[in-house]
Amino acid sequence: MDNKTRLEQYQNAIDKSNIVSKTDVEGNITFVNDEFCKISKYSKEELLGANHNIVRHPDVSRKIFEKLWKTILSKKVYKGIIKNLAKDGSVFYLNATVIPILDKNGDIEEFVAIRHDVTEVILLNERLIETKNELKNLNLSLEQKVLEQTKELVKLNKDLEKKVAIEVAKNEEKNKILSQQSKLAAMGEMIANIAHQWRQPLNELSINLFQMKQNINDIENFNDAYEHSKAVIKNMSKTIQDFSDFFKSNKEKELFFVKEAFDDALSMLKCSLIDGQVDVEKNFKDDAKILGFKSELSQAFMNLLSNAMDAMKDLKQADKKIKVFLNKDLEFVEILFFNNGKNIKKEHIDKIFEPYFTTKHPSSGTGLGLYISKTIIENMNGEISFYNTKNGVCFKIKMPINKKEDDEKH
Repeated sequence: MDNKTRLEQYQNAIDKSNIVSKTDVEGNITFVNDEFCKISKYSKEELLGANHNIVRHPDVSRKIFEKLWKTILSKKVYKGIIKNLAKDGSVFYLNATVIPILDKNGDIEEFVAIRHDVTEVILLNERLIETKNELKNLNLSLEQKVLEQTKELVKLNKDLEKKVAIEVAKNEEKNKILSQQSKLAAMGEMIANIAHQWRQPLNELSINLFQMKQNINDIENFNDAYEHSKAVIKNMSKTIQDFSDFFKSNKEKELFFVKEAFDDALSMLKCSLIDGQVDVEKNFKDDAKILGFKSELSQAFMNLLSNAMDAMKDLKQADKKIKVFLNKDLEFVEILFFNNGKNIKKEHIDKIFEPYFTTKHPSSGTGLGLYISKTIIENMNGEISFYNTKNGVCFKIKMPINKKEDDEKH
């Protein structure tokens, strides 16, 4: 491969994974790539020659732009997250790196801005803050135990905010590497995974909060919803740690029963299953002890159950059934998830476990669930597959039994 071809490939990689623009020394736009047009909703014809203020949001303080210009006019690189306004009135946030380009005399010739869309990160943080405030208001009418759990949630939110800040810092560091090594990698994957992992538990909390408000005078139902909320919060807290450990090679496996991991997943999805009018039939005549990561296997089970619920959302209540079977022999345990949803189309069969592949609308999921489940199971020396049935789809998990421990059980 010659240098010209390699350079063209680098340029293409940059153009596809970054939002790029160039301006003259007065801030007038001289170049934008397709990603800039896509997120701003302006055409290239509308942008070229216009001042960069065309996407400026009125809420952004003048001081921020004064700092930006002061930095780049002093021939330094500016970095920061900026709120912007698209042509259609929608808001988007960009993590921007603005670089002054100097001529041979050392004078500023133009400015190049490389950006990444962090709108989802900002909105996720805002939703978490809203959730925290709602729980604080609820504390006014609850006993001391609820207050203690609220403190735990506040701590959890702070931990998540720190992790988001770390991810933003990682993105900034990757920006440097991207500039120095021809922008070979895209950023933001971890944040998307965190959002995916949290989406279902946050929905559980929202349903529980509504039930607690509705049952404020029914102490038994109120306490049931409260206890389930505690379990969700505890699981969310644990999920953050589990997620940070997910790709570490030195984490230790533990011995646990498959039924316990499944029951944990079922408990976390209790409200969603009820709300979706989905019946789960568990057929565990036996159990098996395996060596692995219990919380991660529970997450894989949750993903499969959630996937099944989505597949059956348009069915009548009587047809919304998930059947789960556990079978084992001397060496392996097999868990089967049957649902009555539509068969998986032939053209989707080879893509079903790929990251970000989804047949749903983008607002309904990221396409990470089955990919994450497959990764979790394979990290525990297992395998996952699926096949279409007469009335739906079956996902099959096969994992090795810890034979010594399983024999001791019997």
